[in-house]
Amino acid sequence: MLGEACASLRVDARGIEGDRLYAVRDTEGKLGSGKNTRRLRRIDGLFGFRATSVDGVPSVAFPDGPTMSVRDAGIHAALSMALGQPVTLDRESELPHFDSAPVHILTTASLAWLRQALPGVLADERRFRPNLLLAAEGSGPVEQQWTGRTLRIGEHVKLRITEPTERCRMVTLSQSELPEDAGILREIAQRLDAQFGVYAEVLAPGEVRVGDPVLVT
Repeated sequence: MLGEACASLRVDARGIEGDRLYAVRDTEGKLGSGKNTRRLRRIDGLFGFRATSVDGVPSVAFPDGPTMSVRDAGIHAALSMALGQPVTLDRESELPHFDSAPVHILTTASLAWLRQALPGVLADERRFRPNLLLAAEGSGPVEQQWTGRTLRIGEHVKLRITEPTERCRMVTLSQSELPEDAGILREIAQRLDAQFGVYAEVLAPGEVRVGDPVLVT
C-alpha cells in the first residue's frame, strides 16, 4: 500500500518501528505484492490503498474513501471485496515481511541521476518506497559505493549498508498522481544492473528526524 511521510521515526533491531508490521495475505498465505515469487503473490490494486499510523495503530484508507483500523473485525472482508479475492490483513509473526533487509535507503543524488537520464519522467522517491531519503551531493548512485560501511544518523542511530536494492516492476506502477512508466525500470536495468538504492541493518537503535546529519564512516 502507499506509505506516509514522517517527520521522525523510531529505529529498533527489527528496522523502522511499525514498517510492514502488517501485510495483506492470500488464501495460500503469500504476501500481497506487485510480483509473484515463492513468498509473494501479485495482487493488483494495492496502491489504491494508503496505510498510516494513528497513535501507533495502523489504519487503512480505501480507494473509495472509508478508513478502517487493523483492529476492525470487518477489515478482512472489506479488503477482500475491494481487491476482488479473499485476503486477510495479518500481523508479522515468525517470517519477516521485509523483502531483503530491515531498512531501505535512497539518496537524492540517485534521483537526480534518474531525472537526467529520463527527462520529463516523474522520477519521484515514492516509486521506490525508501524508509530514508538522504540528501547527497552530485548526480549519481553514490549509495552503491557504501556497501559494508556504516551510517551514523543523528545522535544515536547507526546502520550498516549490506547490499544494493534490486528493482522489479513495482517501481513502474502508477500511484497517486504518478503514472505507470515502464521506462524507469528499463533504464535502471540497462545502466545499473537493476540496482537502485541500498539495504541496511541496524547496529544501534534510536530516533531519526528530518534534517538530522548523516555521517558515512
